[in-house]
Amino acid sequence: MFSTFFTAWGYEVSYLEFVASVASLIGVGLGITTKRITWPWWAISSLLYGIFFLQYKLYASAALQIIFIIAAVIGWYGWEPTGAKPGPFKNKYRLYTIAGILVATLALGPVLKSIGAASTYVDAILFFGSFAAQLLMVYEKYDSWPMWLVVDAGYTALYASQGLLFTTLLYAVFTALAAMGWSSWYAAHRRAIRSL
Repeated sequence: MFSTFFTAWGYEVSYLEFVASVASLIGVGLGITTKRITWPWWAISSLLYGIFFLQYKLYASAALQIIFIIAAVIGWYGWEPTGAKPGPFKNKYRLYTIAGILVATLALGPVLKSIGAASTYVDAILFFGSFAAQLLMVYEKYDSWPMWLVVDAGYTALYASQGLLFTTLLYAVFTALAAMGWSSWYAAHRRAIRSL
């Protein structure tokens, strides 16, 4: 899994990174369509990416994969077999979420620095942003997608700065997919309201 699958522009893509990327792409694509089958794909890709990120000392990114696996189990049992029923997140909770992300980032950043992480505050804020976005997704809130859009754009920059070119490309695609997910889930919510 750690050996090179192919080389592009001088960057060696391992079997691990390639398979993790494909599984992630499938999971996000299925998530956009509100299909419950998204969750096993999230779990598989998270397991693989957890191993991958440990190799590059991106400890917050690696730990996040554990949360994603737990969320995948909760999402699988929480969503109806027909899929998600997107709804809104209350405005007051949005402010609490942003404040919580900022405070938690200030607490985690120094810890990451002390253990020699490759990235500290950036990885910390993206960790907590992803955690919040994933929770919103588990609870079927269409607000998860604009949060994913911001987080994925941040991860695109972080992974580019670490020289992880293939994963950088994947997260650039995720950023575009997050915009599609936002549109799709909001439209599903509006249709549900009109049908009442």
